[in-house]
Amino acid sequence: MQEYLIVLLTATTAGFLNRIILLRRDYRQYPTYPHGQLTHLALGFIAASLGAVAVVAIAKPDFVAVTFLVLAAQEFREIRNMERETLGKLEENKLITRGTDYIEGIARVFEARNYMVIFTALVTGAVVQILSWPYAFIAGPLAILTSLQFMSGKVIGDIAEIQAAKLSFSGSMLKVEDVFIMNVGMPKVREKILREGMGVLIKPKDDNARITLDSPGQRQAIIHDAVAILGTKVDINEPDLMPIVRKQIDQGYLALYIVASEPDLDFLIEIIKRVPVIESSQGAALKAYYGRKAAD
Repeated sequence: MQEYLIVLLTATTAGFLNRIILLRRDYRQYPTYPHGQLTHLALGFIAASLGAVAVVAIAKPDFVAVTFLVLAAQEFREIRNMERETLGKLEENKLITRGTDYIEGIARVFEARNYMVIFTALVTGAVVQILSWPYAFIAGPLAILTSLQFMSGKVIGDIAEIQAAKLSFSGSMLKVEDVFIMNVGMPKVREKILREGMGVLIKPKDDNARITLDSPGQRQAIIHDAVAILGTKVDINEPDLMPIVRKQIDQGYLALYIVASEPDLDFLIEIIKRVPVIESSQGAALKAYYGRKAAD
């Protein structure tokens, strides 16, 4: 009994620690409030306990308990629905929304994190059961590092080059370099845009990146993250100051225009580099047969 207790404690601790590490609290992720953090930490503890109990059940052996693990793991699918519903409700009162693609990506990530917690607890518990408890200090960190590596995805800086761009007007038409953005009728607003606005070009590194950046969901994610950090001077019924991303239709790169509360161009470029590549927006044209032939 004492042997199994040690397995349970070490495996649960490793899994729960992994959930704490994976619970990112930055501008891109929900939850950012105590009740949301408590909910996900509680679910993480349950996931870690399930992984630990599975090891003990197999060691006894008690395969009925293992089937209970499978049924319980299926319940974590509801986490995706919970996140999707919560973030969708929050969208209703936002001037600059995340977009449905970004929300779906966040929901999938939170579901997957609990599976990685179960994985960490399973690996740690199995090592402790087969060897002894001091080996948990090796197995636990290795499992956590593996889950961190698995959960890390691409960012815009991996697939595109971001560079500063000049804002100008052709008559009343706002341009970022050679990309037309929108018509701005009021002269005072045009002066404000030239004085306080910022523009950048986002140039894809290959055709796969171009397809990804074509996605409206990916563009909205870029706008959201920029506004979440730098703020925006847009207000209700103020379309001229609304941040926009447009495409240069002939060459395929994007142009971003924003009038931020904190007009720091270098920081804006760094923010865009760190925007996650949304799973539903990723293109893989070059991996297909005809894509490779076209690239040749």
